Amino acid sequence: MKRESQTKQKLLSTAVTLIWENSYGSISVDDICNRAGVNKGSFYYAFKSKSDLAVAAFEDHWNKKRGAMDQIFSSQVPPLERLEKYCDRIVQDQLEKFQLFGKLCGCPFACLGAELSTQDEQIRKKAAELSERTMKYLACALRDAAAEGVLDIKDPLELARQVFCYSGGLIMQAKIENNPEVLQYLKKGVFQLIGAVPSGISL
Repeated sequence: MKRESQTKQKLLSTAVTLIWENSYGSISVDDICNRAGVNKGSFYYAFKSKSDLAVAAFEDHWNKKRGAMDQIFSSQVPPLERLEKYCDRIVQDQLEKFQLFGKLCGCPFACLGAELSTQDEQIRKKAAELSERTMKYLACALRDAAAEGVLDIKDPLELARQVFCYSGGLIMQAKIENNPEVLQYLKKGVFQLIGAVPSGISL
């Protein structure tokens, strides 16, 4: 049982790495098995298809980063500071992948969702679900900022969606240009959207 669990975890981690590094369409089950050091029979024992693996891999990836998200968006942290930390974490993650792979990788959830939203419904649903989870964190911070009188917001959830979409679009553009400098506009742009000024930056 332990061996089966280890095999499954290898496949989950490898799938995320390969999707970060390449794209879902450009990798095969053979590629995943070869990188993970797992035979094909073991793959199909663990997952019915590459699509099932992708969905499980992104849920696993989200669960691993949930602790960091909970820490960033802790209610003990001032709401605007939460948003700053969120922007900083995005930039940090992108730069780490840039150093690892020699290129900007973008957001794996968004890339996979955009690539397959018209082809694979379960992947589209999972990508949308993960997006909604992030937006709920953002909406909570914005709602708390409004409650404290820091921001004047009528619809925190809609503003959270705008912040999320802006962030995703900027990350995608940085990936298209393969230019880490594009990421320097993330925090400033987010705070312009919400009508606030991040610490150390003049709008």
